[in-house]
Amino acid sequence: MYFASPMKVLMVGSLLGLVMAPLVVQSGEEDIIKYRRNVMKAVAGHMGAAGAIVQGKVGYKGDLASHAGALQALMHDIPGLFPKDSDFGETNALDAVWSKRAEFEKRAKDAGSKAAAFAKAAQGGSAGAAFKELGDTCKGCHKDFRRKED
Repeated sequence: MYFASPMKVLMVGSLLGLVMAPLVVQSGEEDIIKYRRNVMKAVAGHMGAAGAIVQGKVGYKGDLASHAGALQALMHDIPGLFPKDSDFGETNALDAVWSKRAEFEKRAKDAGSKAAAFAKAAQGGSAGAAFKELGDTCKGCHKDFRRKED
């Protein structure tokens, strides 16, 4: 039976670590992009459902507060979804997210505040104006910080 010397095991392990480390880091970086895309898809879904309720297209008025609360929760830290060095791969985020970071963070904070105002208004039953303000805020941010889809 052949047993590798501890030195050979250490050398092979070290080499594997050097080769695999970039792959692990890359995987982690790609995971934040996947996570970000999923959160933003969830935001879009709740906006679409809430919009249908607010516009009277569907009769699920009892669900409006749930959608508004989900939007508030999902939008509480939008800048956290765009950490440094996550500006690659399959993303619709424009470089301006990182190059104009202060403006992006200001606008994202505003969106979070508008989502909170919408959630509060939805509890009271008159959420139309708050929903419109939130939608306008989202559109403005997308205009400057999101690549247009084909």
